[in-house]
Amino acid sequence: MPLVTEGVPREGAPTVSVLAYDGMTAFEAGIVIEVFGLVWPDIDQPWYELKVCTETPDPIRVLGGATLSTPHGLDAFAAADTVVVPSVADPTAPTSAQLIEALRGAHARGARIVSICSGAFALAAAGLLDGRRATTHWRYADLLRERFPAVDVDPEPLYTDEGDVLTSAGCAAGLDLALHLVRKDLGAAVANAVARRLVIQPYRSGGQAQYIEAPMPPDPVDAPVARSLGWALEHLAEPIGVPDLAREAGLSPRTYLRHFVKATGTTPAKWLIAQRIQAALAMLESGDAPVEEIALAAGFATPVTFRHHFAKSLRTSPSAYRRAFREGRTG
Repeated sequence: MPLVTEGVPREGAPTVSVLAYDGMTAFEAGIVIEVFGLVWPDIDQPWYELKVCTETPDPIRVLGGATLSTPHGLDAFAAADTVVVPSVADPTAPTSAQLIEALRGAHARGARIVSICSGAFALAAAGLLDGRRATTHWRYADLLRERFPAVDVDPEPLYTDEGDVLTSAGCAAGLDLALHLVRKDLGAAVANAVARRLVIQPYRSGGQAQYIEAPMPPDPVDAPVARSLGWALEHLAEPIGVPDLAREAGLSPRTYLRHFVKATGTTPAKWLIAQRIQAALAMLESGDAPVEEIALAAGFATPVTFRHHFAKSLRTSPSAYRRAFREGRTG
């Protein structure tokens, strides 16, 4: 396993701040620290500048008996390019006036505001989610809707991206959102490299369901489904339907569809769209092929269909994504 070192930010590197609070688990802030604060030798990319911040200068207690202290307070928290609230101590309690002021100030300055899990309650208290679609852990969705009726609460997705304000579901979904941010900033290849080091899926779309009522049973059912997914990834440019996937899995289409949904939390059609968009991202970043050619190479029936699904997933067009990616790489 390669050694992990603290990230070395490039000159003018984007800054990320994460708020720690008394009584939190290390995992909550650790998601942000791991993705934005570390670099590994196998990722040849100057990284972000990360600061862990607290509301007061006093050390905070972390579950398990540890304590954490940092020289960075709310001023440093609000000054970052990307500001992250990984959770709150109590979703039913009011957010401090000081944190609300810091979040509003950061947003007014143009910072990207991010919440993970119950952190959405702090963003909502600051009024940053009013009129916006937002998510949180599925257990807290009703409470968020009740406390902040101006927020368009969606309990289904792993994360939502409203441009300058992003929210994610339960803590582990924060990994998906963090990778989404890296993908937006540095491209799919870098995000995939981060995913490899974390040993997680490189891409789960924000629209994927956060909660699967019935988990996938162990072998022998899940192995054939997994085998069919591997086959699909090797044949994305070809038309693929449920009968094709079921054939590769050795199951009837009806049985296959039922087990696929249980295993992935989505449908084959949505899964294929997500994988084809992922394949298209790499082509948009690495070459000059026309969008029409990329659409067909990624497996979309028409360029119009490709543009529709791309815009729905990434809130931009393929051409605009390519332009923004290259400007970001040279800026």
